[in-house]
Amino acid sequence: MELEKFIRDVPDFPQKGIIFKDITTLLKEKEAFQHVIHLMEEKYKGKHVHKIVGIESRGFIFGGVLAYLLGCGFVPARKPGKLPAETIQEDYALEYGTNTLELHVDAIAEGENVVIVDDLLATGGTAQAVAKLVERLKGNILGIEFLVELDFLNGREKLDGYTISSYLHY
Repeated sequence: MELEKFIRDVPDFPQKGIIFKDITTLLKEKEAFQHVIHLMEEKYKGKHVHKIVGIESRGFIFGGVLAYLLGCGFVPARKPGKLPAETIQEDYALEYGTNTLELHVDAIAEGENVVIVDDLLATGGTAQAVAKLVERLKGNILGIEFLVELDFLNGREKLDGYTISSYLHY
């Protein structure tokens, strides 16, 4: 399936000079959405996945469905103050500052097999932060899944040592 035709370019969003890759146009088309989910599912069937960690917020969309299909748990990686119980935090760099993500301290048990899911790999900081959180909880990262990868930002370099999958490259 030609997934590229389902991605909309939005110029100057969220700021001038950026061409935003809008995935909502893919999500609304059931065949394209199902195709992407099945591509991800096929990689992890029979791999004894215990948890899918979805990165806020579009990672929740793909991650929740993938967890259901694989018969495993779903863990949200959230921005500070959004999770109600005790958390661990990891800061990461942005082009214009820093941000933080959190997981509940009891989200992943030692030795559990984990797949991290997000919609887009840009600089790699967000996924790297979540990987660090999973590893601090002693989870075993089987892979990190992205729908889109912006190759020119070299985010994959920050994730060296992990199995990375992306289905669209720009």
